[in-house]
Amino acid sequence: MNIASPAFQNNGDMPSRYTCHGDNINPELRISNVPSGTKSLVLILDDPDAPMGTWDHWILFNIRPSTAVIPENSVPPGAVQGRNSWGNSEYGGPCPPSGKHRYVFKLYALSRILDIGHSTVKNDIYKAMSGSVISQAEFTGTYQKP
Repeated sequence: MNIASPAFQNNGDMPSRYTCHGDNINPELRISNVPSGTKSLVLILDDPDAPMGTWDHWILFNIRPSTAVIPENSVPPGAVQGRNSWGNSEYGGPCPPSGKHRYVFKLYALSRILDIGHSTVKNDIYKAMSGSVISQAEFTGTYQKP
């Protein structure tokens, strides 16, 4: 399974358009090679370099396994947004206080659909996913405030 973006290379700099210093919208993401038997996908974007510990920027679950593209500034039909570290159920772009941070898009293929609510936080999603992960992929962007 793979996840990528036409907006930047893996481990490359994210354009400011996708950050709090720009339009604060999600970049286009492309998903490929989803394994057969997948019932849903989970996408988590977090910043492991945040000074207070890992910061969750975007949480999407119950994404249809047939989803090949998540367009810029959109949520796939049927997908549910969980609660990020700001307490919002939406995309929150990179906004590091200082230094260059990594932003990791983590994609999980699950053998089931998650029966959880839209206000669910990352740790509860990981608990709900337990024993259901078929495959996973990562794609990383970096960003430093201007």
